[in-house]
Amino acid sequence: MPLATSPAGYLLVLAIVLPVSGMVLSFVLGGRHAERIALATAPFGLAIAIAIAAEVLKTGQPITYIVGGWSPPLGIALRADGFSAVMLVTSALVLPAAMLYARAYFATPATMREKRAPFAFWTLMQGLAAALAVVFTGGDLFTLYVALELLTFAAVPLVCLDGRAETLEAALRYLLFALLGSILYLLGVGLIYGRFGVLDIALLAERTRALDGDTRALLVAGALMTAGLAAKTALFPLHLWLPPAHANAPAPASAVLSALVVKGSFFLAVRLWFDVMPTLASTAAMTVLGALGCGAILFGSVMALRQERLKLLIAYSTVAQIGYLFLVFPLASGAGAWTAVGWTGGIMQVLAHALAKSGMFLAAGLVAEAVGHDRISGLRGVGRSMPVTLLAFGLGGVSLMGLPPSGGFLAKWWLLLASVQSGQWAWCLVVLAGGLLAGGYVFRVVAPAIAGEPLVLAKPVARGREVVALLLALGAIALGVAPDGLLELIRIGRGG
Repeated sequence: MPLATSPAGYLLVLAIVLPVSGMVLSFVLGGRHAERIALATAPFGLAIAIAIAAEVLKTGQPITYIVGGWSPPLGIALRADGFSAVMLVTSALVLPAAMLYARAYFATPATMREKRAPFAFWTLMQGLAAALAVVFTGGDLFTLYVALELLTFAAVPLVCLDGRAETLEAALRYLLFALLGSILYLLGVGLIYGRFGVLDIALLAERTRALDGDTRALLVAGALMTAGLAAKTALFPLHLWLPPAHANAPAPASAVLSALVVKGSFFLAVRLWFDVMPTLASTAAMTVLGALGCGAILFGSVMALRQERLKLLIAYSTVAQIGYLFLVFPLASGAGAWTAVGWTGGIMQVLAHALAKSGMFLAAGLVAEAVGHDRISGLRGVGRSMPVTLLAFGLGGVSLMGLPPSGGFLAKWWLLLASVQSGQWAWCLVVLAGGLLAGGYVFRVVAPAIAGEPLVLAKPVARGREVVALLLALGAIALGVAPDGLLELIRIGRGG
């Protein structure tokens, strides 16, 4: 990593400062203005994210900003490579979509008194945007710890905005798992600092590559940090907090939690093993992470098949889809020719899942709002009454199943290809089984929804909100015909 600020490094600062400024301004001007501020700053956030991605693609290398002019290890560096850039763009797309959808939930008309929940929602969404920007650009392990905590404390309240007992219980369980993850992560950071005296990722990569001697302390630190990040990501068997939290949160919050928040901790796990400790990414450690991912795929898919509520089905599907992400560790580590294919497949799965799952959660929220419940047994004919909503749900399901021409198909195809080329056939069987199980739980909803007479709706829904869900799902499909530039961008900066 260069020890000087890149010409476009200021964009990284803008990506963080913009949502922080909006959040502060919301507090200063009061609750009624929070919605306007969040929606007004969102297009600028998207423009900044696209500019960062364009700069990384143009130069072919990561961009850097040295905070205060003090180079690491004395100072802090912000850094964005291809993975960071695509995640910044993804968050800048999903967050505004969720906010546009949420206006029906959390608007405060001039004729009404201010309420606490709308102000909290719009402020917390800006907090999420800021925390995610730091997660995706932070250059040292302690800065990333602070970003993780900011992300947790912005995400947890979104689960229980309505104040119901079940949502408070779900939020508390989420908080406990998140705090456990933070403790384990911080213990690992302490061990690494005690061993090397630095926390900057680029400097640590140099020192771990040159390490010649006892690596036990580093391996213990890696294990602690990985366990903590797995708890925050809800990797099986540390998934217990996710289904109740995602199923009981308001639909726009569920969409953001599933699409972005759990990806933040996964992003750091990738940074840890591929950037900080690339030489210690042993076959055994990577196989363990891959095996846990396989367990998540199978367990989450089977549990999704058994659910009676639509949002719980989607939540358990998230548990399953997270498992695919962890196949990137055995399939993209090492020096084999297949690792670039495995890396591309893993990152494409991150993007496809974010768009597909956010669209599906928003569609499920519309169904629950229009029908008055989300019991799957009571949704027969809802597709005839809400065709656009069901189309959004179905297209998201197509990506989850891995059917062409979706982004989910490309992701799973590349994971399968890397498995075959590397001789790791076991992963192939699980990926194929997961696709079949995903087809089962999507079919459970879609088949009765388009059968029978149109369901009588208790409440109409705005077409604009249906279009938001549909556009996200279409984005997951469009990734299947992604331009070569996106694939090139994903690989820039890989491995440090």
